Amino acid sequence: MRTVLVFLTLVIMTPFFGLMVIVAALVGVKDAEGSIYDNAPRWWARCLVGAAGIRVRLHNEERMRTGSPRIYVSNHVSWFDVLTLAAVLPRYKFVGKAELFRIPVFGRAARAAGMIAIERENRKSAFESYRVAAERIRAGASVVVFPEGTRGRVYALRQFKKGPFVLAVAAGVPIVPTIAHGTLEVMPRDSFRVRSGVVDIHFLEPIDTDGLTYEDRNRLSRESWQRMADAMHELYGIDSDPNAAPPRESAAAD
Repeated sequence: MRTVLVFLTLVIMTPFFGLMVIVAALVGVKDAEGSIYDNAPRWWARCLVGAAGIRVRLHNEERMRTGSPRIYVSNHVSWFDVLTLAAVLPRYKFVGKAELFRIPVFGRAARAAGMIAIERENRKSAFESYRVAAERIRAGASVVVFPEGTRGRVYALRQFKKGPFVLAVAAGVPIVPTIAHGTLEVMPRDSFRVRSGVVDIHFLEPIDTDGLTYEDRNRLSRESWQRMADAMHELYGIDSDPNAAPPRESAAAD
């Protein structure tokens, strides 16, 4: 029943909120704090989270309510990682795979709302996407990234891509390592069945990037990975493979 309700909500609310954003862009509404570009994605996500019967519990939520942009680096095991974060975060933009931006209405609305498409297999294009993301941050929006790149089948952390940490250095804003737990039980990868449940979102201690350079990207990646892995272990008894952790030394080139 939940699956059908979520599907119907998706079919009805995506064009409703999507067209709202597209029209706003066409008539020249500016992307500013509290604008339709902030609210429509949040309302859309809340509709889907509500249809799924999810109760979201926030931990250390003061770390997301600072009034200044930051980069949220989250684990990724379900589409509901995206939806629960989109439902609760203040002004934000997501970095998502380019395939999603090719979906009719949804893709155009996502671009109109300032979301950033990334071609994961094209390094030059990917770094251009992160340059655009840095511009969004300088304009006052936080950015959400999933450094594992794609959804996993278990909560244990996998290897991180370097791009999000290059972005953090370029933008000069704090990284907030973020853990989403419970989304795997709601809707795992390779399944279309939705189950109601509780999703816990933990905002961990921010990592300062002020004064760092491109050469610090591996250190930032490792520190983020380690904080998230430690939190997974301490909170839920989930151990991540140490071999998946970024190397301690800075690489000359990636």
